[in-house]
Amino acid sequence: MTRRKIFSSRETHRAAGQDLRDQMKRMLVLIGLVFSCVGALAQTEPFPQKPVKIIVPYPPGGMDILYRALAVELSKKWGQPVIVENRAGADSLIGAEAAAKAAPDGYTILATGDFTFIANRFLYSKLPYDPDKSFVPVSLVAQTEMFILASEGLPVNDLRELVAYARLHPKQLSFGSFSKGSQADLAFLALNKREGIDLLAVPYKGIGPVLTGMAGGEIQLGMGGTNVAEPLIQAKKLKVLAMTGSSRHPQFPNVKTAAEQGFPYLLSRLWYGVFAPAGTPSHIVKKISADIQTVLANKEFVESKIASRGIRALSGNAEDLAKRIEDDVTRGEQAFKEAGIKPE
Repeated sequence: MTRRKIFSSRETHRAAGQDLRDQMKRMLVLIGLVFSCVGALAQTEPFPQKPVKIIVPYPPGGMDILYRALAVELSKKWGQPVIVENRAGADSLIGAEAAAKAAPDGYTILATGDFTFIANRFLYSKLPYDPDKSFVPVSLVAQTEMFILASEGLPVNDLRELVAYARLHPKQLSFGSFSKGSQADLAFLALNKREGIDLLAVPYKGIGPVLTGMAGGEIQLGMGGTNVAEPLIQAKKLKVLAMTGSSRHPQFPNVKTAAEQGFPYLLSRLWYGVFAPAGTPSHIVKKISADIQTVLANKEFVESKIASRGIRALSGNAEDLAKRIEDDVTRGEQAFKEAGIKPE
């Protein structure tokens, strides 16, 4: 074979190889375009396209009433069923775990309170979900301040009088503890430590039994949300010593906050929000959040479904909810340390 033929053969092979490489490049570009188009289509496809499930980690008859009302409005807006599923038990661990393991597509979301993301991290050494990584915040929904309550027969009318009375009557006053690490535990144990008094904890299975026990004279002190305590207050069976929120409650404008009475460390607020499993596309999170804000902007809905239960609507997007968690974790760390409550 002559040298010219050899060179010609090599050039032919090189040209063929270059053509193959060019074809592969074009194919990769086309594949990339296809996937980008699919991604763009997924983002522009209206959400939702099927029923949405809201997991509430509480038993029926409590805060799920609020979320059921919200679900009805979202269903109207989305044109799809929005189903509330109660997965109660173990300080909300069961429901939170189920939601954390759900597909991150927006069709299963978690509607819960602060306990799931604040108290549980200080109560349990091991959780079935990561409160910082298993979820993304979606929206705040509502807030309820707690009353610091006394039985009607106790001769005190505010926190200063309570502390003075407790000092004169050591170990004679008891409070209802409805859950380890609850706001009641943290508040009354903080009073013990900071004010040098000795209030005794008596365990109860829930806020309702605590209030009933107070009304019946079993215990003298307790805490309860405005939505559950108001009937007994109106019936003159319980009296309010303070509000734990940062401002006075509009329904009880004459009741001073704990901070106003000189006890700023008793600041406490129960908030409720919506979360999605980590990895849920941001456009879906924003869609759900925006639609919840729209519902909460409806005054008729707020007055009939939220305010009527003694709860405050709390409009706030994902960033607001994330900031609320951050602040409460810092506050909770100090409160649990002060109360001497350690994770188990």
